[in-house]
Amino acid sequence: MDKRIDLIIEKLKDVYDPEIPVNIYDLGLVYNVDVDENNKANIVMTLTAPGCPVADMLVEDARQAALAVEGVEDAHVELTFEPPWDKSMMSEEARLELGFF
Repeated sequence: MDKRIDLIIEKLKDVYDPEIPVNIYDLGLVYNVDVDENNKANIVMTLTAPGCPVADMLVEDARQAALAVEGVEDAHVELTFEPPWDKSMMSEEARLELGFF
């Protein structure tokens, strides 16, 4: 696996929805991360709700997180709602942090 993918994931763990005290990766909002042969990061992610008021900010923060990784020259974030997000997509750590046992 491309080491840059792991580094992008680490950077995504610094991106937070301002209303939720858990990062977007552990929330399960990131569905896929890859880097193509042109050094472009591609991230597929969702939101906790389609009407999220900070959607644009979260998408741009995710894009900037990928661009912060050495060797990534461009980044694209695709927003999808298929499959729809639900609480089961959160990491165990996120469920504990939010009180979902």
